[in-house]
Amino acid sequence: MSEARKAIIGISCGDLNGVGLEVIMKTFANSQMLEICTPVLFASSKAVAYHRKALELENFSFNIIKKLDQLNDQRANLLQVWDEEVKMEFGKEDPAVGKYALKSLEAATKALKEGTIDALVTAPINKASIQSEDFKFKGHTDYLEAKFDSKAIMVLVNEDLRMALNTVHISLAEVPKAIQKEQIVNKITTLAASLKKDFLIGRAKIAVLSLNPHGGDNGLIGKEEIEIIEPAIKEAQENNNLVFGPFAADGFFGSKAYQQYDAILAMYHDQGLAPFKALSFGAGVNYSGGLPIIRTSPDHGTGFSIAGKGEANESSFRAAVYLACDLVKHRKLSNELTKNPLKSKKGRKEY
Repeated sequence: MSEARKAIIGISCGDLNGVGLEVIMKTFANSQMLEICTPVLFASSKAVAYHRKALELENFSFNIIKKLDQLNDQRANLLQVWDEEVKMEFGKEDPAVGKYALKSLEAATKALKEGTIDALVTAPINKASIQSEDFKFKGHTDYLEAKFDSKAIMVLVNEDLRMALNTVHISLAEVPKAIQKEQIVNKITTLAASLKKDFLIGRAKIAVLSLNPHGGDNGLIGKEEIEIIEPAIKEAQENNNLVFGPFAADGFFGSKAYQQYDAILAMYHDQGLAPFKALSFGAGVNYSGGLPIIRTSPDHGTGFSIAGKGEANESSFRAAVYLACDLVKHRKLSNELTKNPLKSKKGRKEY
């Protein structure tokens, strides 16, 4: 990205029967958003027109383009990915509609690979509707891992909290056997590298949560802390990471100890997501750390229960766009500093 231009933020439309297009249009109806980025939605003008009419957002419009070299940096742009009509029904889980979420995602991913967009913000998909021969993944993160041949770590971000997940979309019954020493060490390493590259935190303080209640009570409730998690933390420390724990989750959040750390690694999905959303729902962002590309998304799902009613809150989607723009700048700075290790450190800030 050159110094002169704003970041080009690609946007996948998500499930067309959900709130994705609503929060996208509400976000960019605020002209101030166009001062920080050039957005481009990968979708169809017909699908957008259907949502605009239903939601009475007809004062907002996109600049419709066929190629990315036609971008207008003063407008919200829409790259026409398909031309056919799509039969949409708000709130309905429908594979016939889900395939268009994939079309949008595929087009945006292609642009990421080609470097014609600087980052991707994904609107929510319905994980059942999108399944097909071409999409056999549990979500966006798995898909992007495969496309970019990299391992990612799911990180939920707000102004005061970064919550990373050791395991993500697996059943609770599978969590204990999925937790392995090497896996935890790798997650800590990926998280620390991401915090340095994407958030410019040179030596991040990372807290690791325990799996069992009360941290296992010295093996009385469970032995994963003694046999797996503590040895993983020790190895990560030996690898020059500032990592601490394991901490019992209830007391860790109840005492506000989380405020003392740059990031937290939770052992499973709801252990991390429940406190995160309780503390920041509506303003949180899902970030895929560890990938060679930048991808963010809002911290909510398709919102089928309120789709088409005009009730969706765009705050989280707007925050996802803000974070994507920040990360583009941070990576550029990080890359410049890496290219020239003798460059003066004057003015650099480490947290």
